[in-house]
Amino acid sequence: MARVLVTGMSGAGKSTLLAELSRRGHEVVDTDYSDWTLPDGDWDEPRMAALLAGRAEVVVSGTVANQGRFYDRFDHVILLTAPLEVLLDRVAARASNPYGKTAEQRAEIERYVGEVEPLLRRGASMELDGRRPVTELADIVERLLTTTS
Repeated sequence: MARVLVTGMSGAGKSTLLAELSRRGHEVVDTDYSDWTLPDGDWDEPRMAALLAGRAEVVVSGTVANQGRFYDRFDHVILLTAPLEVLLDRVAARASNPYGKTAEQRAEIERYVGEVEPLLRRGASMELDGRRPVTELADIVERLLTTTS
């Protein structure tokens, strides 16, 4: 059993991947919802620490400034990526999350691809192309759930 973090830019497919893993019966936590992040945008550290201490197997999704503080508690850190054009198309089309609809937010996504994604890449144990079919991505994560680093 393993703890896995799926991180990446908005529109990379994190929530879609978590929905598929949940459908398959895995415990998942999408930190974009349910007050996992504080008003400053960071994870609620005591809450995240308690989650990871209490679970041998869980898939967490999110991209926040303080996530690196928890990398040693995850067995695998997956960076889900896609080209900027794909990210922008996806955030424009999605109905489940309003982020990415304004010109300012789209510019922010573009800036984050250049500034934040390289930092995420350095901390990742694996990078996956978010354009792959979600079933293939979920198969890969399921295999990781059976192995620890």
